[in-house]
Amino acid sequence: MLYHAYELNHAALAPLREVVDANKRFLESPYNPASYTWAGRTAAAACDLFESFTRRYAKPEWGIASTEINEQTIAITERIIWSKPFCRLLHFERNIDQLRSAQSDAVTAHPRVLLVAPMSGHYATLLRSTVEAFLPNHEVYITDWSDARDVPLSKGAFDLNDYIDYIIEILDVLGKGCHVIGICQPGPPVLAAVAYMSEHNSPALPATMTFMGSPIDTRLSPTVPNQVAMERRFEWFKDNMIYTVPWPNKGVTRRVYPGFLQLSGFITMNQERHVTAHHQYFEHLVEGDCDNAQKHRDFYDEYLSVLDLTEEFYLQTIRDVFQEHTLAKGTFMHRGQLVRPECITQVGLMTVEGEKDDISGIGQTQAAHTLCCNIPQEHQLDYIQKGVGHYGVFSGSRFRSEVKPRMELFFQKFFDEKTERKYQKENAPLFVSGASS
Repeated sequence: MLYHAYELNHAALAPLREVVDANKRFLESPYNPASYTWAGRTAAAACDLFESFTRRYAKPEWGIASTEINEQTIAITERIIWSKPFCRLLHFERNIDQLRSAQSDAVTAHPRVLLVAPMSGHYATLLRSTVEAFLPNHEVYITDWSDARDVPLSKGAFDLNDYIDYIIEILDVLGKGCHVIGICQPGPPVLAAVAYMSEHNSPALPATMTFMGSPIDTRLSPTVPNQVAMERRFEWFKDNMIYTVPWPNKGVTRRVYPGFLQLSGFITMNQERHVTAHHQYFEHLVEGDCDNAQKHRDFYDEYLSVLDLTEEFYLQTIRDVFQEHTLAKGTFMHRGQLVRPECITQVGLMTVEGEKDDISGIGQTQAAHTLCCNIPQEHQLDYIQKGVGHYGVFSGSRFRSEVKPRMELFFQKFFDEKTERKYQKENAPLFVSGASS
């Protein structure tokens, strides 16, 4: 009933939002003398704040139109090259002619990077800045996960094993030699996928796998979310966190972990910070500080956009990753077969953690090195970024200036230009034209 109450509340407030929005436009109009007064600006700011508190935030657009290479602008086209009901694989295709011009000779084959976005409440667009950082020197692909409330029940279920199958299929599409990066939640399933592919001698093995702030083994340096998962019985999550998607959503009757519940957890963890941010936003509006007000809008338009997770995926993740630690203990099963990270021998491994990460504590990501015990030491790299929290691991100034350069140097150790050129030639429609499925 909670999901139905949430939808009803949103619908009930719709007329009031329209009235408040009309008042806001009237109060902000340059033809209204009140817009130049403190009282008028305060009233308009209050209307703006009400609207931001009560509206539903849609999935943000990527909005990546170009990148810069050698001081030249290269146009970017967003292409779907593979899709299934719960995920699309996007390629941020760089204009090939402009790329040749910027490099003044034949196009140098750039490493392919697959960003596996977290499926933990936010949309993949949360990694927009990560994508932008890699675009100048890489062919960038990303998993764009679907909102479970928008997937009809007829499309079937989606659990952690399906997630692993999706990763394997995507790596098959991209072919041998790409660099897969699992950011936060995807760490365990990406590791399981590469282990499964290694044991079966897949010809599409990635060159490297990088895990950033990932819960590989949450028994190490447990954080508040880890402790909550351990303190409550599995049945508590099943009884209190799962609800039925109501009409008129496309996924009506599907059982999900609602995004708005996940968002409430995010906000509760840093409640004081969010209250302060909105208070400052109100003051910026009253003062007419448009730049800072827009920065606030840009951040919260992304932060408050959330998606639902399927019941089976959420509960299996709680049980296997956060309560029973099956991958870390060597007991995780995929399609009836034991997942064996020790089978990985030909894939480079890099882990990145944040010194102040309050979601995935120090050591949780590093555990991948212990599990992948047969990767040669010279093909492994562990890095802890000082002074950053969870999001600073994969975005922000320190990511761009300190983390990304180290990742690129690590990738370069495994870079084979002949392999990349061969891939481009054999997959010309996918690489240049962006074939859609």
